[in-house]
Amino acid sequence: SSEYLLSGNALLNRIFGAVLHDVPWTGDRNTAIQALADELRFRGRRPYVVPYGVSCGLGSVGYATAALEIARQCAELDFVPTAIVHCSGSGSTQAGLTVGAAACLPQTEVLGVDIDAEPERVRADVVRLAREASSMLGLPFDEAWVKVIAGHAGPAYGVPHEATIEAISLMGRLEGLAVDPVYSGKGLAGLIALIRTGRWSRGDNVVFVHTGGEPGLFAYASVLAGM
Repeated sequence: SSEYLLSGNALLNRIFGAVLHDVPWTGDRNTAIQALADELRFRGRRPYVVPYGVSCGLGSVGYATAALEIARQCAELDFVPTAIVHCSGSGSTQAGLTVGAAACLPQTEVLGVDIDAEPERVRADVVRLAREASSMLGLPFDEAWVKVIAGHAGPAYGVPHEATIEAISLMGRLEGLAVDPVYSGKGLAGLIALIRTGRWSRGDNVVFVHTGGEPGLFAYASVLAGM
């Protein structure tokens, strides 16, 4: 839509004069990125490759330290989280949190809510990135620790559904916080669904990781106008 193309990163691309290359929305976007980089090298250029979602092993190490930060803050508040819930797409966030939590919050499960409508691909990427991060940190990793929650992404990546819009409204009106229709809003929709289906009891402590995305609201103004 015109509002999407004139806001957020799409607008910044125009301002900075970026050359855009359309890639089909498939499960192997990194291969397309690498192919373009190879083509540029063949032409004598020196590309710096940023993977899909900026997700790499080193990036996952950053979110392993976020798990340590969560552990410290929870300790200051005198509780141990039963679970950490967040949105999961390109995989780096969940990979790092999973590796980090296993080391400093071993009783806490990490749940990534698939926001790409590709839960199998998301899980495979999380496993790969977690292995890379654990190797860098010298920490153990077990593939069984990776838990991706499916069924809350709506029809496709970037397409909010009714539950996402409800989550955006609830968070805004009850907590005064903004979550977006692409990432954190879908993650929150998954968390709400898990609560409603009785995954946890009232005495459990669940941490929701707000990964940002507020500017994305303005790209979906017409979708959210009826709230």
